[in-house]
Amino acid sequence: MRFHRILSVFGLIAVSFVPLRAAEQPPEIPREFRGVWVATVYNLNWPSKAGLPMAQQKVELQAILDRAVNLHLNAILLQVRPSSDALYDSKIEPWSVSLTGKMGQAPGYDPLAWAITEAHARGLELHAWFNPFRALTSLQASVSASHVTRVHPEWVRKYGGQLLLDPGEPAVRDYVRRVILDVVKRYDVDGVHIDDYFYPYPIRDKAGVIAPFPDDATWQRYLTGGGKLNRGDWRRENINEFVESTYRSIKAEKRWVKFGISPFGIWRPRVPESIEAKLDAYDQLYADSRRWLQEGWCDYFSPQLYWPIEPAAQSFPVLYQWWSQQNRTGRHLWPGMATERIGPQRPAQEIARQIAITRQTAPDPAGAPLSVPGQICWDMKSLMRDLGGIDAVLREGAYRDVALVPACPWLGSQNPSIPSVSQTARGITWKSVGEIPSRWWAVQTRNKGKWRLQVLPADASEAAVEEGADTVAVKAIDRYGNASRPAVVEIRK
Repeated sequence: MRFHRILSVFGLIAVSFVPLRAAEQPPEIPREFRGVWVATVYNLNWPSKAGLPMAQQKVELQAILDRAVNLHLNAILLQVRPSSDALYDSKIEPWSVSLTGKMGQAPGYDPLAWAITEAHARGLELHAWFNPFRALTSLQASVSASHVTRVHPEWVRKYGGQLLLDPGEPAVRDYVRRVILDVVKRYDVDGVHIDDYFYPYPIRDKAGVIAPFPDDATWQRYLTGGGKLNRGDWRRENINEFVESTYRSIKAEKRWVKFGISPFGIWRPRVPESIEAKLDAYDQLYADSRRWLQEGWCDYFSPQLYWPIEPAAQSFPVLYQWWSQQNRTGRHLWPGMATERIGPQRPAQEIARQIAITRQTAPDPAGAPLSVPGQICWDMKSLMRDLGGIDAVLREGAYRDVALVPACPWLGSQNPSIPSVSQTARGITWKSVGEIPSRWWAVQTRNKGKWRLQVLPADASEAAVEEGADTVAVKAIDRYGNASRPAVVEIRK
């Protein structure tokens, strides 16, 4: 490790390299994914209601991003396609009703593009969150002429009070994949995220009998075409094909864009044996989520572990350990945590205990590489309201120190070059060296023996040096999360 000795030359600083004493070396940058879901369906998290003026929508989202920074989160999972509509400028689907109150009506700006710019300026990743197969949340919804229910009514199935796209239609899977790739191609997102809605959650009649999903026509067409699978396996294979092909399509377009999946937290009842569940996601949502993780068809896997640590029937640590054992490809395992459910029976400190569990690094018996810890909070509203004092639990406890999003070495592992750093009268400046572009700059500052981390966007090139600081280290972070060796500046007064 080496550092820059500072020599004043006409107000700028020339630098030379000398060995850096071990005590002066910057520590390893903390790595942990700290995300939060920002839901737009039903205006759950943002905008607070449909039809707000553009300026007010922006103010609300800025407040969300600022709160995330204040709590030392590092990623926003923004729902951009809640009901086959778009919170971005799309030629495929209409503007979302969540924005203006009228589907298809433009809001006067591009919310996704604006959100990406604002998030990156704050050192936050922005992941575009899609609901793949929901068409409409209500049968009474006013629908734009360009909505998929109007353009392709043959793909649509009525189930309960909603309209859904039939995953058994190959054209539906192609269509949803095209919608996702359109965003990947045109927007500078850090990730694509899909949630737990595949085949619909079952609806029961008054007698408690589950209503069948109405895909008879699609099923018969499969059989007529020579299909050999039973109906359950056929439905699961439809979802498997969608997940795998979406992952591979994203990688073919932009390999660095992470693909994350957030399935129901229990794969099957009695797996592991102590776990109880009224829903069998494998046999009712037709989501073989264990296979997606085992096959490595995602970059991060976020089972919704919305239960407390005890009792054993849906135990957070039991489920987390089981999912860890299934992670034979070493993908990142970043479970969802239910900050929304904080209350008298579940204090905010329970979330801190769950975070601590995800940070345990027991050896993997299968020999797979260990994922780097991470968590995702459901949802942003609970953090904005400081439910049960959760903000202090995070900011002053579990997330006291800033952390950088973990790298994904299976996507790319070449480290960028050490940046060139200089000191000026106002602070420090830097620039890239080499051909690997930076996504972030990690700036570590030592003051009175303690190091502090800042994550700055790629277009940043300078930073003020706080009073009392004696050493600053700058690392280039590429799109895959790989870090350069530090360029270290000893501050001379």
